Amino acid sequence: MQSHELLKEVLKKTRAKQIAAEMGLSLSLIYKWAEPPDDGAGSGAHNPLDRIEQLLRITGDTRIAQWVCELAGGFFITNPKVKPDAQQLIPSTNSIVQEFADMLGVIAVAASDSAISQDEAKAIRRRWEDLKSVTEGFVRNSELGNFSAIRDAATKPGA
Repeated sequence: MQSHELLKEVLKKTRAKQIAAEMGLSLSLIYKWAEPPDDGAGSGAHNPLDRIEQLLRITGDTRIAQWVCELAGGFFITNPKVKPDAQQLIPSTNSIVQEFADMLGVIAVAASDSAISQDEAKAIRRRWEDLKSVTEGFVRNSELGNFSAIRDAATKPGA
């Protein structure tokens, strides 16, 4: 989905007039944000989402995305790169189990004194993000059919 398409959807739930008033911008600018940009066939204007995308691309600094996610009550994690030479199913499954075990180990050590320090909380967060990343890689490989070769070999006659 392109940024102007998303903003068009947003304007179905939140009135453009309210956004314009609260941001101190013209109503016409808000509507232009929901149109394709000038470089296309539309008369739209580069919108704040386009600017965020530019900042991410130029800086390569994902703290920008993290900041936006935190404002929305979430947390940013990059998707792992899916390799054409997909991992094998069993080692991939074992990686998820190992990451989960590692995370539980960090939690157990941190909770052993019945308190969690800020450093321990950061360590737990790091392990959690590692687990989510490994699991996302598994899910993406599954969606791409990268584990189907094992299934296909097992279902062939004479196998």
